[in-house]
Amino acid sequence: MWLELQIFGLRALWSPYFLTLIVILGIIYYLITGPYRHKFGGAEQNTPTVKQHAFIYLGLFLLYIVKGSPIDLLSHIMLTAHMVQMAIFLLLFPILIIKGIPVWIWEKVVYHRVLKPVILLLTKPLVSLLLFNGLFSIYHIPVIFDFSKSAPVWHFVIHGILLLAAFNVFLPLLLPFKEINTMTPLLKIAYIFANGVLITPACVLIIFASDPIYAAYSQDGAWIQSLALCVPGDILSGISVSLSGPEMFSPLSTVIDQQLGGIIMKTLQEIVYIGLMVKIFFSWSNARSREIDPLPAEPNQYS
Repeated sequence: MWLELQIFGLRALWSPYFLTLIVILGIIYYLITGPYRHKFGGAEQNTPTVKQHAFIYLGLFLLYIVKGSPIDLLSHIMLTAHMVQMAIFLLLFPILIIKGIPVWIWEKVVYHRVLKPVILLLTKPLVSLLLFNGLFSIYHIPVIFDFSKSAPVWHFVIHGILLLAAFNVFLPLLLPFKEINTMTPLLKIAYIFANGVLITPACVLIIFASDPIYAAYSQDGAWIQSLALCVPGDILSGISVSLSGPEMFSPLSTVIDQQLGGIIMKTLQEIVYIGLMVKIFFSWSNARSREIDPLPAEPNQYS
């Protein structure tokens, strides 16, 4: 498959312009949180920890992998690759970025006089829960999904809205501000579990469909239109071989690829959510242990 993908060229496979953007974002993070933090309101003690640096740069690396590497090209050929892309893009990337941005920067965003009422409304647990999972389910309705792959502008806008909703769904779990982080640990676990339940219908629709449901992976015209989102037009028009469809590059049939894609999405979602629940449970358990740790016994006066 790798040799076959070479016909799409370097820009389609490795997106050098997007890589440049990722590097610039990494440099901006370093400058704002490091040498120039005092210009943005950060104090001397506000230097990010090693862990925060690791979260940010791992997040940016994964963003490039799913949106700039051959995985992005494959996501327009195979639904399995698309689901791997979306799981990392919507479930793992937001967590890493939220954890990597210092609290003092989040404080300026959350308490901005224009943004604060909007953020406080959207991060109410029920609102954020329904917003993300509702948009995720709507996105996977075939007519909406195919429309998102019909033009670069709509593809960017729709994926951007989904990403904002993904950030929003994790903010009530991860930010330390009392106005947003209102749930007890047990409610947080229930919140994550509810997310897993609500995302299931979209996965079930894909897993149990007996016929191809997305034109972008089954119809030649729609597939070429989808492929044009990441393959430059001059390269696509200059390919000498006839592009008959995704089956040219995929070892799987369209239906098997579709069903496996749904399974992958559900599995990766469960892994991320279970990881979050375990982290919350052990943090809560450790805090409880410290609270009920008995005082040292007084020495026996008769000994």
